[in-house]
Amino acid sequence: MEFAHRSVLLNECIDALAIKPDGIYLDGTLGGAGHSLQICRNLTTGRLIGVDRDLVALEAAKKRLYRHAKKVTLVHDNFENVGAILTALGLDRIDGMLFDLGVSSPQLDDAARGFSYMADAPLDMRMDRDQSLTAYEVVNNWPREELKSILYEYGEERYAPQIAAAIERVRTDRPIETTMELVDIIRSAMPPAALREKQHPAKRSFQAIRIAVNDELGAVKRGMESAIDHLKPGGRIAVITFHSLEDRIVKNVFQDAARGCTCPPAFPVCVCGRKPKIKILTRKPIIATREEVEENPRSRSAKLRVAERV
Repeated sequence: MEFAHRSVLLNECIDALAIKPDGIYLDGTLGGAGHSLQICRNLTTGRLIGVDRDLVALEAAKKRLYRHAKKVTLVHDNFENVGAILTALGLDRIDGMLFDLGVSSPQLDDAARGFSYMADAPLDMRMDRDQSLTAYEVVNNWPREELKSILYEYGEERYAPQIAAAIERVRTDRPIETTMELVDIIRSAMPPAALREKQHPAKRSFQAIRIAVNDELGAVKRGMESAIDHLKPGGRIAVITFHSLEDRIVKNVFQDAARGCTCPPAFPVCVCGRKPKIKILTRKPIIATREEVEENPRSRSAKLRVAERV
């Protein structure tokens, strides 16, 4: 599969990072390397560290960035391990980091990966194929209550109880092995009115299972907190999210890191010693222009938040 991915909010991200030609930058979600390529074009003696948990993405990025190979270090890892990644490279704090969260277009479009509810494939959904947990394990072996919980919390699926019950009924007789089998089960659990909605009936459930398989929300919180701690003063972090759950986590992590003293107002002097780590540069998230949405519909839900280390 060719890993061709159209970068979202490309110019906005490059502007947000305020790239120094001799700086060190990290792209924690390398994907098709569109953002990374533009970062490299702004570097002279600087360096880019590209991280992705998907080996297919890393191989594609290596080809796309070949003209800048001397500036680039590629790492197969999860961005939540940013601190350990930098330590292994002999670095502590760097000038900027970019994170484009969520599943990439090539992963969605490659039916064999099992992310899509539009094509038949084994239930997989792993971003990192080296990990053991798959969608098959979640669908066939997780308790009904846990399934209901992730469908409701991660997918915001209002028919979560009915869908979890339908999955349990089917898997009692036989394992659920493919994406289309799962789609049919989801459809069977939903009322006719829900099936007539514009959104595909399986969209929310597939999102929820994918998030659970890849521990996406846990990785976002841990990764953002670690990234902030490894920025130089004046260094910037830019984060693109695609759904409200991720955006809420990023917003809360930023707000917490921007908060100073937490002592009760009645205290005459500060005893907690807490100081702000960052300054938030986006009061409201940056969104795609109408022109970008027309050219790339997947950019419609993208939100960019930016902060600067103090």
